[in-house]
Amino acid sequence: MPATSTTTRERAPRVPASGAASRQHTLRERNLRLVAAAVFEASAPPSRADVAAATGLTRATVSTLVDRLVAGGLVAELPPVAAQKAGRPAVPLVPAGRSVVGLGLEVNVDYLGVRVLDLVGDVVAERVVSGSLHDSDPREVLGRLRSLAADAIGEVEAGGMRVAGARLALPGLVDARGGRLEVAPNLGWSSLEPVPGLDLRAGDGSALDVEVSNEAKLAALAELAGDVPPSFLYVSGDVGVGAGIVVDRQLFLGERGWNGEIGHVVVDPAGPRCSCGATGCLEQYAGKEVLLRGAGLPVSAPVLSLVDLLRAGDDDALTTVRRGGRALGSALATFVNLVDVSTIVLGGAYTELFGWVGHVVAGVVEERALAAPFAPVDVRPAAAGPHAALTGGAREVLRSVVADPARWV
Repeated sequence: MPATSTTTRERAPRVPASGAASRQHTLRERNLRLVAAAVFEASAPPSRADVAAATGLTRATVSTLVDRLVAGGLVAELPPVAAQKAGRPAVPLVPAGRSVVGLGLEVNVDYLGVRVLDLVGDVVAERVVSGSLHDSDPREVLGRLRSLAADAIGEVEAGGMRVAGARLALPGLVDARGGRLEVAPNLGWSSLEPVPGLDLRAGDGSALDVEVSNEAKLAALAELAGDVPPSFLYVSGDVGVGAGIVVDRQLFLGERGWNGEIGHVVVDPAGPRCSCGATGCLEQYAGKEVLLRGAGLPVSAPVLSLVDLLRAGDDDALTTVRRGGRALGSALATFVNLVDVSTIVLGGAYTELFGWVGHVVAGVVEERALAAPFAPVDVRPAAAGPHAALTGGAREVLRSVVADPARWV
């Protein structure tokens, strides 16, 4: 006969009301993110029913969340479209224009820039000021940039828009996680935390969130708005030469986020001394100032002046650009052999020079990349337009809004 035993039924611990509310709040935030992503990532304006089908949420839940996004100025409704079957007309949903905006900022060697984008992707304000910033005083330069940004912020806030934050692009080695510029040789800056020097504020006096990134990396992200494969190498040709590596539509940052400094790949150890202190770096062959000087132009001349000489068949201009293209192609072929990427996007000055440099780069890559006979490398011009890092920075701010819409509704 089995031994008898007395069992005690324990009650499940009561969950405090605050804990239940917290979980419910988290679930609402998750669902709001799902709905926002379904609208912003759709190839065509979806209806509430389309969003429900894409997310697996009930139509009632989707309708409530869409109403919140519309009231918060993140989503807008288009005029109803007659349904193909019997029923109420569908209301297409799209990102809202001129509501929440992102701020892209840049300090480069020859200009300061500010660009404000809305959720549609339209530029709603912009300030770009040219000038040589070689060996400049970071406090003075950041003060000037702060004034430009304040003007743009005032303009968009006067139009009823809210600034979600800013991304600052710098041409150098940036610790994006720590918000620190380690070194920017062409600016003459090092060991700098630029965000406190900016001290950006909204019209109500509240501090704006500002993050720092490398110029080429933000320019690479700007390409994602166009017809580009999910993985590619972006090369930014300016005074320096930088790169951004995009893998599955995300930046590949490496261990510390310091990758992409292709301008300091050695082309010839016995070559000219670079601003970084080494000799024979790529930017001493393919940097914008080197190309301008080789064509007999002042380094302050616009790239279009070099384009005019190339169109006229100027021997010095053609020789310099071809030499730079061969050096760039050699460095990129090495990159292709190491990383296995099939698309190279040439941005910055290289976009305007693409008709003369693109085929040279492609030819060297084809010659030197081991896999080229089996998987040809596509070398193409950038599509994001001038000052692409400004666009990429503003888009990154807005991407964070869509990723966490609860903060804005």
